[in-house]
Amino acid sequence: MDEPQALAAFAALAQEHRLRLVRALVTAGPDGLASGVLAEAMGISAAAVSHHLKELSHAGLVASRREGRSIIYSAAYPALSDLIAFLMRDCCQGHPEVCTPAMAVLATCCPATGETARG
Repeated sequence: MDEPQALAAFAALAQEHRLRLVRALVTAGPDGLASGVLAEAMGISAAAVSHHLKELSHAGLVASRREGRSIIYSAAYPALSDLIAFLMRDCCQGHPEVCTPAMAVLATCCPATGETARG
């Protein structure tokens, strides 16, 4: 991920409903959620959810697919991982204690043993 892509992602996330939508989709996992379910969960109109999901999609943070009459949205995990990597790429600079807290948080939600946990 380069700086312009990171800026677009952060701009898309710099809105309360969009940030909440991404967090809900991350929690939902790869199966994703229908836009109607997201609207109900967020307590906002379907039109508002559609607008926010469009912005997140343009930033590459969510993906969508059609299932019957529904559009299912899911988190774009590779893009989210790239965004985290962009932030953390140069964090340590010879001081691993700087990155240790972030790595510990990631380790608790993404165990390396193949177990799944969601945070």
